Amino acid sequence: MAKRNNDNQSIEDILKQFVEKNNLQSGLDKVDVREAWTNLMGNGVNNYTTAIELKHNTLYVQLSSSVLREELSYGTDKIIKMLNESLRKEVVKKLVLR
Repeated sequence: MAKRNNDNQSIEDILKQFVEKNNLQSGLDKVDVREAWTNLMGNGVNNYTTAIELKHNTLYVQLSSSVLREELSYGTDKIIKMLNESLRKEVVKKLVLR
């Protein structure tokens, strides 16, 4: 029978240990980036967003409007900064609009 650990830990600490032990952080980052994109960009951009994918600190966003893609390409640095501030850590280093 397993021995019970009497050290009191917060749930936050236990969840952090679980995420680290099972290498789940990259998957959680992918979900968080998608959520941050939809929250920050609003309905106008989200209606034309067809796919969002995070690979190795690069966010790939597929848009169905070439005009919108061109318009957003002028502010990629600002978008990256806003996403990282929303996530409270630097997850996105590069943004590719397709």
